[in-house]
Amino acid sequence: MDSHNAIVRRQTRRIMVGKVPVGGGAPVSVQSMTNTETCDVDATVAQIRALARAGADIVRVSVPTMDAAEAFGRIRAQVDVPLVTDIHFDYRIALRVAELGADCLRINPGNIGREDRVRQVVDAARARGIPIRIGVNAGSLEKDLQKKYSEPNSDALVESALRHIDILEHLDFHDYKVSVKASDVFMAVQAYRKLSTQTENPLHLGITEAGSLRSGAVKSAIGLGMLLSEGIGDTIRVSLAADPVEEVKVGFDILKSLRVRSKGINLIACPSCSRQEFDVIATVNALETRLEDITEPMDVAVIGCVVNGPGEAREAHVGLAGGSPCLLYVDGRPDHKVTKEQLVDDLERVIRAQLRLRRESAGGAAAGQVHPIKQIG
Repeated sequence: MDSHNAIVRRQTRRIMVGKVPVGGGAPVSVQSMTNTETCDVDATVAQIRALARAGADIVRVSVPTMDAAEAFGRIRAQVDVPLVTDIHFDYRIALRVAELGADCLRINPGNIGREDRVRQVVDAARARGIPIRIGVNAGSLEKDLQKKYSEPNSDALVESALRHIDILEHLDFHDYKVSVKASDVFMAVQAYRKLSTQTENPLHLGITEAGSLRSGAVKSAIGLGMLLSEGIGDTIRVSLAADPVEEVKVGFDILKSLRVRSKGINLIACPSCSRQEFDVIATVNALETRLEDITEPMDVAVIGCVVNGPGEAREAHVGLAGGSPCLLYVDGRPDHKVTKEQLVDDLERVIRAQLRLRRESAGGAAAGQVHPIKQIG
């Protein structure tokens, strides 16, 4: 890869969602959303903790009722990850969750009624240092915009977003981020491109209602990848009809593939063919499962044959090239031979040993610290 092809990110205003900076050059953060019943506090806490273990920087929780708001307070007390509360229409719920420790309010100011109600929410957010997320969705545009444009399109999304922005700016509130989501990839991409020229505030990227795990991941990778490659986007959420933990994994894989942000093991693996000297697919699947706990970036190549294996293995931090026996590389140099029966065990042992050496050489830095990574061809 040409190391000069670095993505130049759009400069935006920085806001803080709890302890996580969003915008202003901060790393692109990965979000997900709980799909449990919020009033089921135990289930929601368990899911938030699972998302945090998967690496989620921020988690959104739906708060549709005042009972859910009270449940949110009990949830907030049990988890550390920053929480965004998803609220529609009822300003009193926004006021309550602000009191109970919300780190961000996802509420469109134009949808909560009279100006005095909007002002109360904005004043509460300002007093507690809580940002607001404006979330425009192609499926819930204002009726007059539906009539004006006949059908959802990127211009309608942007006009809706600018309306909500104007309300906050009129109230001298500037700590907000904006999303303009659509299930159509091109509509969403065009909307974000247009909006990025009209606001300096951070943008939350997403392709809404993207679909199942496979199709949703593909649509999100295309849409978010197009925008991120242009430097647009400060925080992302991959919307999948699947376990929310999968949203986090796919989100980080998208960022990793663009080298926007690196977290965990970057597995470089061949698709396997008749030249393979070992079962590449089974080896890679086993490694992914065993190494899920690792948050530090490391490139690991698993190549099944002697044709492409040595070249790819030399470019990775740890690499395996197929052969009889297979050859394991560390930092670009042949390290030792390994039998097919010991591939997974030996790879895991070497990877963890290299991570320990890295931490020691960095002065005992804690796991999860971001380290430079090699450029892989």
